[in-house]
Amino acid sequence: MPSSQLPDFGYLRLKQIIGDPTTDPPCPPIIPVSRATWYQGIKDGRFPKPVKLGARIAVWRVEDIRALIEDTD
Repeated sequence: MPSSQLPDFGYLRLKQIIGDPTTDPPCPPIIPVSRATWYQGIKDGRFPKPVKLGARIAVWRVEDIRALIEDTD
């Protein structure tokens, strides 16, 4: 999904960012990396930190993901 197809604001779950081929229909990745690579990137400061909505719910701001995509272009 190109950054132009992302909503203007809101939040994305991890499966929306890195994709999930097991869903019906499959969710294509915005940033094609593995889950382990994504979390290592957060630890290293390459990827944005999540916003915790609950004990087991982490989301990322669309604005942060869009900025990440534009930095890599």
